[in-house]
This record gives sequence, structure tokens and C-alpha cells, in this order.
Amino acid sequence: MRTGIRLGVDVGSVRVGLAASDPGGILATPVQTLERDLESGTDQGAIEAEVLERDVLEVVVGLPRSLSGGEGPAAAGARSYASTLAARISPVPVRLVDERLTTIDAHRQLRDSGLPGRAQRAVVDQAAAVLILQAALDAEKSSGRPPGELVAGRKPRASRTKAGGSKR
Repeated sequence: MRTGIRLGVDVGSVRVGLAASDPGGILATPVQTLERDLESGTDQGAIEAEVLERDVLEVVVGLPRSLSGGEGPAAAGARSYASTLAARISPVPVRLVDERLTTIDAHRQLRDSGLPGRAQRAVVDQAAAVLILQAALDAEKSSGRPPGELVAGRKPRASRTKAGGSKR
């Protein structure tokens, strides 16, 4: 098994949860919850800072699939987020891993621990990120291969203009 810190990311429409592994890649622990920032990307900037500060081996982003394994709008959003993040933190790899039911499991664990419903909102994304990352760590440990699928990050293309100033 590879050694090195992994960062787990649970992408939500309002918040993004982060978790990190120990350097041995054994145990995932919560890091923080970020407000999702669609306009200026400060959430991705904070993830980039964590990657640099912790000298992360790779980032694991949850891919929310349906129970049947299909992908809907939430999965498309996670793929887009992961692709943008991959371009931002390159050459650190970003991988997508199946995260079916992790948010439901996170809510259940928080409720079972006695945390009231309102208080759960602030930490459920971190708890889901822990579950995503721990599943990825366990999958790698059992298979000997990196988990999920590698994301090919692409930098946004600069807009080019034809002669005469019109956009293509």
C-alpha cells in the first residue's frame, strides 16, 4: 500500500466537507467544513491550501451515484468540481470514488452519537468526507490499487478571437 496523506472531499450544493488520512493511509479524520463558493472558488482555494500544507499524496472526491449505480445531476456536479480541482492542484492526482449513501450514514452516526439535528448541519459534510475517504483507504488496502477513477483536470481554455474581433 502507498504511504502518504490523502484528503477526502464531500461536495455538496451548499457546503464542502474535508477529511484527511494519517501518513500511513490507515485512518480518516474530519478536517473542516467549507462554504461552497460558486462565484470565486474560495472553497477550492482552501482545499488547495490544505493539499500544500499537508503535502497530500492525492485527493479523493465522492461521486454521488444512485442506488442503481447511475449518475444524475449531483454526480455531474461532483465530476465538474473534481475536474476543476484537479487542474488547480496538478500534479497532485484527484480520484472519484463511489459515495452512495455516505451522507445518510453520516447523519445516522451523528444522530446515534447524540448530536441534535441542527448541530449536525455544521459537521455532516465532514463526517461524509470521513466515510468517503475511509472507504477509499479500505478499498486500496484490500485491492492493492488506488481507489476509484482518476480525474483528468483541464485548465479552462482562454477565449480566442478571430480576425475582426469575433469569438469562435
